[in-house]
Amino acid sequence: MASLSSPLRLCRGILREIRAIKGPEYKQSLAYNYVLDQFRKNQITGERYCRAQEEALHASHSYLCLLTSTRQHMALYDIYHGKGQRDTEEMAGIVGLRLPTQPGGKGWEK
Repeated sequence: MASLSSPLRLCRGILREIRAIKGPEYKQSLAYNYVLDQFRKNQITGERYCRAQEEALHASHSYLCLLTSTRQHMALYDIYHGKGQRDTEEMAGIVGLRLPTQPGGKGWEK
């Protein structure tokens, strides 16, 4: 099994994604409070050892991956989703291409 990230790194990553979704008032959201409660509940202390720590880390890693992928998908969707009819030059510019010039009508004459 691959090595999992540290719990603190995972917690910070999830909170970063929640901040990106919710904006400046993310600390008042239910998701923020739930994530912090779950990480506090599953931490290892001197008095208690969480037997399901690996499971909790795996679930949090999967949740972080889901949040990151969803945010990136929405960003790509906003850029590339069709917003009505676009001409060929505009579509070529979106993907980083240039159309050949056609001074004589066929594109290969000088």
